[in-house]
Amino acid sequence: MSYKFLDHSTDAIIEITAKDLKEAFAVAAEAEINLTLDQDTVEEKEQIKFSASGKDIRYLLFSWLEEIPFLLITLGFAIKRIEFDIEENNGYKINATAHGEPLDMKRHNFKVEIKAPTFYDMEIRQNDGVYMRFLLDL
Repeated sequence: MSYKFLDHSTDAIIEITAKDLKEAFAVAAEAEINLTLDQDTVEEKEQIKFSASGKDIRYLLFSWLEEIPFLLITLGFAIKRIEFDIEENNGYKINATAHGEPLDMKRHNFKVEIKAPTFYDMEIRQNDGVYMRFLLDL
């Protein structure tokens, strides 16, 4: 499992390889969190439950990528790790718990604000493992 940032002048393009869909979504969350702050400085003091849903995997990824900056920026919650399950039943749903603490801009080394994920250039392939690529508007 891995992620890398691809060159882009103003936004973040993230490319992910993982063994399965759950791991790919976990890596997507980790990449998004680490783009925003230094995850290693966060302590697990509190929990916040949240969910994401979509009619297909692309919409689920979009919803997932929207929820994480909402927690980080709007709620001011620095995330150390996320536990979650993906359900498939007339679409997809993720039920998750974020572990972390209130955001401290200096201590958590706040880097950049993510405005929104986009569908532009989004790609998800499931063959031998999972490949994802998506763009975040910064």
